[in-house]
Amino acid sequence: MKISLSLDKPISPGSGNKAKQQLKNNNANAVQGYISASLADNTLRAYRADLKHFLAWGGTIPATEQMIAEYVAEHATSLSNATLKRRVVAINRAHVNQGLPSPTGTELVKATLQGIRRKLGKRQHQVAALQKNELIQLVKGMKGLRGIRDIAMLLIGFAAALRRSELVALNVEDVDFVTDGALIQIRRSKTDQEGKGRTIAVPFVHGPYCPARSLQAWLKVSGIKAGPIFRRIGRFGDIQQDRLTDQSVALIIKKRAEAAGLNPGLYSGHSLRAGFATTAAEAGVNPASIRIQTGHQPDTTLQRYIRPSQLFADNPNRKVW
Repeated sequence: MKISLSLDKPISPGSGNKAKQQLKNNNANAVQGYISASLADNTLRAYRADLKHFLAWGGTIPATEQMIAEYVAEHATSLSNATLKRRVVAINRAHVNQGLPSPTGTELVKATLQGIRRKLGKRQHQVAALQKNELIQLVKGMKGLRGIRDIAMLLIGFAAALRRSELVALNVEDVDFVTDGALIQIRRSKTDQEGKGRTIAVPFVHGPYCPARSLQAWLKVSGIKAGPIFRRIGRFGDIQQDRLTDQSVALIIKKRAEAAGLNPGLYSGHSLRAGFATTAAEAGVNPASIRIQTGHQPDTTLQRYIRPSQLFADNPNRKVW
C-alpha cells in the first residue's frame, strides 16, 4: 500500500528553460505516493525533506545518473555522508515506487559517493549522551505544571531508554503501576514496525528523582486518565488533548539544558537514550541487561521468555540510581 506524501509548499522552479521549469513543477506534484506505508513517520519526514531538497536544487524524477552524481558532489562539503546516503535512498525509492528504473545504483553514482567518503571522510554528527548527573541538573528546580510534566518526561525517557517517538507515543493505557514500579508497554518502535511490542520495567528507586514516581505525580496533577500522557500545555496553563511531538522532546531538552547551564547544542532527543546506556555501562551493568532495557538486538528476542517480575530483578536502574 502506498501513502500520500504531501509537500507543505510547491517547489519554486530554478533557473533553466521553460521545459525544465515545468518538469520540476510536475515533479513536485508527482512526489505524492512515493514512500510506502511500511516506513516509520520519522523516516517519511526525512525522505520528504530529501526529495524536496533534490527537486529544489534542479533534480527531476526520473533522474539521470549524471544528475544524481552532480547533486551529491555539489553538497559533499555541506552535508554529512549519512545525509547524502539517505538522500540517494530517497531518490531511489521515488523511482522504484513509481515503477521507474533507478539510476542510483549505477557505477557513476556509487563511485562518486565512495570518492566523497575517501576524500572528505566527514564524520556523522553524534549527539552527547545526557548522563544521570547531567539529567539531574536539568530537572532540579523545575516548577509549575510544565516543570512536573518535563520532569516526568525526561526521567521516564532516560530510565526506560526510550526513543523520542516512543516517549511521546505513550498512552495512560500503556503504563501499569505494580508493587516494584512501572511496567511500560511499547506498542510500536523504529525497529518494530509490525507492532509486536515489548515491555519495559522502570522500578521505584530511592531519592527525589524517581522516574516512576515522577510519572505518577504528573498523571495525578494533570488529571489525565486516558490517552496521551505527555501533552501540550497552553499559554494559560490549560492541558491540551493532543500529544507532544517528537521534535518537542528535543526542544524541551535543549531549553532545559540551557537553563541548567549546559550547552544546548550538544543535546537532542536521542541524548536520553544514549545517556542511560552510557550511565548504565559506567555503573558496571551487564551489557545484556542494558540491551533488554533499550530493546537493541539481539537480546530483544529474550523478551517473550521473561516474566514482568524478572524485568525488575536485574533491571539496570537498580545500579544507575
